[in-house]
Amino acid sequence: MNSTEIKRFLPLVRRPARYIGGEVNSIKKDLARVRLKFGMAFPDAYEVGMSHLGIQILYQTLNADANIACERVFAPWTDMELVLREKGARLSTLESGIPLDGLDILGFSLQYEMSYTNVLNMLDLGGVPLYTTQRESRHPFVIGGGPIVYNPEPVAEFFDAFLLGDGEEAVIEISYAVIEGREKGEDRADILKRLSKIKGVYVPSFFEVEYNSDKTVKKVVPLFESYKTVRKRIIPDINALNLPERPVVPFMETIHDRVTVEITRGCTRSCRFCQAGMIYRPARERKPELIERLVENALKNTGYDEVSLLSLSAGDYTGIEGLLSMLMRRLVEKNVALSLPSLRVGTLNATLAKEIKKVRKTGFTLAPEAGSERLRQLINKGISEADLLKCSSEIFSLGWRSLKLYFMIGLPTETDDDVNEITRLAACVKKIGREASNGRAPQLNAAAATFIPKPFTPFQWEPQLPYAECVRKQALLKKSLTARKIDFKWHDPRMSILEGVFSRGDRRLSKVLVNAFKKGCRFDGWSEQFNFSVWEGVFREEDVDMAFYTSRRRPLDEVFPWDHLDAGINKDFLLKELKNALELSYTPDCKVDKCSACGVCDHKTVKNIVANAKDDIEKTVGAPSGLYETGKQGLEAHKLKFAFSKTGDMRFLGHLELVTAVTRAFRRAGLSVKYSEGFHPLPKFVFSQPLPVGVESVDEWLVAELEGERVRPDDVAGRLNKELPEGLRILSGAYLPLKVNHSSGIIKEVEYLAFLNGGPEGEYLPLSGLNIMPESIDGILREFLNKDFAVVSVVREGKPPAEVDIRPLVAGLSRTGEGTLKLVLKKSQSVSVRPSDVLAHIFSLSLREASLIPVLKIKTIQ
Repeated sequence: MNSTEIKRFLPLVRRPARYIGGEVNSIKKDLARVRLKFGMAFPDAYEVGMSHLGIQILYQTLNADANIACERVFAPWTDMELVLREKGARLSTLESGIPLDGLDILGFSLQYEMSYTNVLNMLDLGGVPLYTTQRESRHPFVIGGGPIVYNPEPVAEFFDAFLLGDGEEAVIEISYAVIEGREKGEDRADILKRLSKIKGVYVPSFFEVEYNSDKTVKKVVPLFESYKTVRKRIIPDINALNLPERPVVPFMETIHDRVTVEITRGCTRSCRFCQAGMIYRPARERKPELIERLVENALKNTGYDEVSLLSLSAGDYTGIEGLLSMLMRRLVEKNVALSLPSLRVGTLNATLAKEIKKVRKTGFTLAPEAGSERLRQLINKGISEADLLKCSSEIFSLGWRSLKLYFMIGLPTETDDDVNEITRLAACVKKIGREASNGRAPQLNAAAATFIPKPFTPFQWEPQLPYAECVRKQALLKKSLTARKIDFKWHDPRMSILEGVFSRGDRRLSKVLVNAFKKGCRFDGWSEQFNFSVWEGVFREEDVDMAFYTSRRRPLDEVFPWDHLDAGINKDFLLKELKNALELSYTPDCKVDKCSACGVCDHKTVKNIVANAKDDIEKTVGAPSGLYETGKQGLEAHKLKFAFSKTGDMRFLGHLELVTAVTRAFRRAGLSVKYSEGFHPLPKFVFSQPLPVGVESVDEWLVAELEGERVRPDDVAGRLNKELPEGLRILSGAYLPLKVNHSSGIIKEVEYLAFLNGGPEGEYLPLSGLNIMPESIDGILREFLNKDFAVVSVVREGKPPAEVDIRPLVAGLSRTGEGTLKLVLKKSQSVSVRPSDVLAHIFSLSLREASLIPVLKIKTIQ
């Protein structure tokens, strides 16, 4: 069963928009004209993966090469996995439906250790053998990249190769190594040798691991003299890269649903707990004029209404105030908001906050990391309590009423006094918020995660907080914070233990992962799916002690499983930083202070890159921008009513997803939409009543309030149709009097066609699949129409079942052709009845079966 056929069964899953593809800016190439098929895989749900900037960058980078087709694939949720396994279908890419075992390269973005079982599940569903030793020449090369590949040893037996470091250049080199090797008929071993010659590529099978009797690593033995260590790949200057100006725009809401622009790669603050701050060095800032161009073009190409400036510490960008001022001058008139999700305490000031709030107040999260001054010195956070309180005061005094504080527990040398300081500090922040709000208490949220020591950090030798101690400290915080009416959130300590095991684990953990996968572990980073008791049983079965990997302090001379990999950071530097931590000694930021001798820079090619922000911003700040020519205040307003259709894959969009897709199409089309007033301005649209997900329609409408010059309705429709995805089509448009108020609620009846034979062209589901005999249909319909009542249980997500008599709601029911029914439903003010509810009752089907009958809305009677 191919990917087109599997879409017949999307009504059976909870969020079908995850699996339809066809998004704006997605790229589907002619596979007969490319030399390599690259699957870009993210081992988590679609909405998580599509929020990741790295996926967007590499997708555009690979598809810019005419010889490569890059297509995306995400971990199917448990309901979709069930459908795939029941129907015997392969997990396939979104764009062309390539089964994973039909790819040349399957590249996984590995961001989180708790996604490892999803990797195995995706391989299995895609027909790719789990172990590299089981793969044949026809199978894809499975390659991983991302932050956790700096210790990939727990999954080394499942991956042919890993890429350490920056990927934009390396992915092209990797692709051509596979192209050339396969076109020359080389076997997998020879192609792996090609890959090992690419800087940053680690081939695990070219190393063997020996262990001591105490289960520690004795040594990692290279099999080739010329391939003893692997150093990460660094792009010296991100300003030399092509700008990712056409990100794919998901239909469904994602975790970070906005344009994301990387302003700095890397960080040199030397926070001793932070793996990202170590492995992404050096700091390389993007020039302001390139940021401005990227923001402008990405907004034009997507229709988003928010921009996020991404960096490990956005406030440390040189000239951040001028950059924000420059951008907001161009964004405010289009009602485009701007957010800085990664501000350090001490870098936020009143000027930045005023710029951010010009359109709407995006949220603030401050990360003191530790409650006590002593622990903040130990981790080299470089902020004082006074800094935090001053920053909080400025946020509250500028009108914000809510604030999130992020802390960690379990840092080295932590005591209960340090933990109690979290409560005291949060209470001080709340008091400041109350004073700034004339006695009104702010909404303050405190979150505490468990510190997990990571490779290539000064704390990689340190033990992780044991489970029981973690639970005890969380209880301390919960009691003290809730007593002060401060909301408290914490991370599941069992999940932290498991993450800690795999963070510093070795190859012996592969058998644990396979066993857990076979026992059904999936989406282990999701609390509703995580089952720690299964994991405990698996570790017992495999005779592996979790505490060996988490709770013991490593001797300073212990060989780590990742010692043959080189993140550019000298181990001597990490040891020095560990010593500095225990002595509470401060290490300054080498971007603005002296070199800390970490080992990353050669000070010629590889070095910190600082944007000449002041000069560049002064050159750019007055430049005109076509993006912002519309949307100005005080222009003439007018209303248009559009009729539109929603067919094909667009039937799987929920109503809010439809509204978002249409809104973004208006923005991409350059149509000036009028916005509401207030804290969170919204476009002035009115849509017809929501369709049930999975139902097509040729009779939808929307009323849009525009401003500016009046344009012929046909021209507006034409501009919109160029921007709308396939399956959404404007059919007609007409101007309305501005004062006419349109409501979507005045509807008497709705007419549908139900295709028991599988759709207008029989493309969906055969009649036999429902066990309905064609010759019995007329009798079944007469029997229903002769009933005085027909009570069904109407089930809606998040609500208790409701008993409803559907007979009076059926205004018409007839057969209009072989296997085609015409169904007319009256609208009820008290309950919403869907065609599938009626069809299930009429034909004695389950709701699951009835949802598979294609339905088309053809007419609304008002």
